[in-house]
Amino acid sequence: MSTTEALQALGEHIAAALDEDVTGFEVAHGELTVTIHRDRVAKVIRFLRDDAQCRFTTLIDICGVDWPSRADRFDVVYHLLSMHLNHRVRVIAATDEDTAVESIVEIFPAANWFEREAFDMYGILFDNHPDLRRILTDYGFHGYPLRKDFPLSGFTQVVYDEEEKRVVYEPVELVQEYRDFDFLSPWEGAKYVLPGDEKAEEGKA
Repeated sequence: MSTTEALQALGEHIAAALDEDVTGFEVAHGELTVTIHRDRVAKVIRFLRDDAQCRFTTLIDICGVDWPSRADRFDVVYHLLSMHLNHRVRVIAATDEDTAVESIVEIFPAANWFEREAFDMYGILFDNHPDLRRILTDYGFHGYPLRKDFPLSGFTQVVYDEEEKRVVYEPVELVQEYRDFDFLSPWEGAKYVLPGDEKAEEGKA
């Protein structure tokens, strides 16, 4: 059985066993993706860990994706690994800014900091998390940096002030020129001459 066939069979098994919890699954690029209802996260993750045909006993990551134009603007994405079966699965639950998804810290303690990071970067809420507070930004930070509508200026940063001998907040201003990239490489016809290219031109003469 090929990897694609094995993942297809696994997806069908998960969808059949969790008929009321799973909204669909897809096998693409050698990966299995399962979409679920946001209020069934803990049930689905526990099943994937404990079921004999799954045995996804390792939590690799939890991350967020922002789709500002959707009513449920966030995807909460779970990546699990089954070392027993040598398979990976991606589980996706959609939610909005105000509706929390279930924490899975009780199932996978490693989820603690992953969920805190998703909260800190996107503002995604997790029910029954033991300590849901910011983890990467500084104290007093406002906003969620990985949201697509987060502005690149107008906020503050923490710096040490030598004169006052203490940490202070100061405004952050990003100069527009630093964000103006043409994304061109020499193979795509860059409009500038890279150092060393002038020698090639001399050689053609």
